[in-house]
Amino acid sequence: MRRRKSSNARARTYAELRLSDDSVDVFFAGAEAMLTRVINVSAGTRHQRLGRNDCFGSVHGDPEIGAVHLRLISPQWQGAGSPSVHALAPEFAFEVARRGYAVGAKVLAAVLPPHDGPTAAVPVSMSDDGLEERDGVEAKSVVVKQLSAALEILRQYQPVRITTLGGECSVSVAPFSELANRYGDDLAVVWIDSHPDVGTPNSEYPGYHAMAVTALTGHGDPDVLDLLPAIVSPDRVALVGLHVWTEDDYPNVAEWGIRAFSPDELQVTSETLLDWIFATGCSRVAIHFDVDTIDSNEVVLGLGAEPDGLTSEQARRIVADIDRAVDVVGLTVAEFIPRQVMHLQQVVEGFPSLDN
Repeated sequence: MRRRKSSNARARTYAELRLSDDSVDVFFAGAEAMLTRVINVSAGTRHQRLGRNDCFGSVHGDPEIGAVHLRLISPQWQGAGSPSVHALAPEFAFEVARRGYAVGAKVLAAVLPPHDGPTAAVPVSMSDDGLEERDGVEAKSVVVKQLSAALEILRQYQPVRITTLGGECSVSVAPFSELANRYGDDLAVVWIDSHPDVGTPNSEYPGYHAMAVTALTGHGDPDVLDLLPAIVSPDRVALVGLHVWTEDDYPNVAEWGIRAFSPDELQVTSETLLDWIFATGCSRVAIHFDVDTIDSNEVVLGLGAEPDGLTSEQARRIVADIDRAVDVVGLTVAEFIPRQVMHLQQVVEGFPSLDN
């Protein structure tokens, strides 16, 4: 069973790519470099336009006096449902594979440019406690507890800008809800992802990461919704790069009034997306970037291989165009699975002087 079935494409496991050892080395080096380029794409435009010295502003550079740009490290892994982990990362032991998103958050924090504002880490359990499914959501007790912890951090810092390094897709729920609480109807969300993430507790797939947009738009589990300081109206949410879904969830996109853009619609120009942003009347945008958006024919960055998505250059252009047009107050990078790092961890496990 896959995370989500595709109506027009089939996700592949990393092992199915059958890369040689040499090609894996080249592949991973290219993946790291490409991911860094995509994430850093707006640094130049933001610096040129506003004179800021990091991608989305800084404590010293924001126009608001004393404004805080928070970098939030959120290595949550529990939202990835067991069925998808079993199916898409068979080269690892299950207990290793399911925690891959936590490793990805640490790698992102290590390789991306340093942040000159405050950085906070969401406390995320690495134990097996609370992973059982409840009310149609796997690991519900853990994800609700960690959502509450993330929101408490945000209340303490009161940031005007938030950059979040995940972790699976649900790490955007807390920061985007906080930004919605601050900016109200002036905030739109651009969700760059191969998948819609509009699952509900009634869906076949129980992974909470597939319910992130659901929560942000005021649908889904009531215990999650009770914690959120604000939601985003579905007509101010755009799904960008969408081309993989399950038939039980996909109708929610149209039913809730969410706008979707396929990779083909944005292949040459971002104009239709920018027109949509302007039509919302919003001057601020929060961008969620799931790395599985990038066409797996180019590079595999996520848990599964999703072909025919956006290319890295298209993703860079889309983010840069948004950044030129409006004020990007939120950015999340999510769902990175650093496979070679995880393999290395297994190789050196038990080496002398490395075990605690």
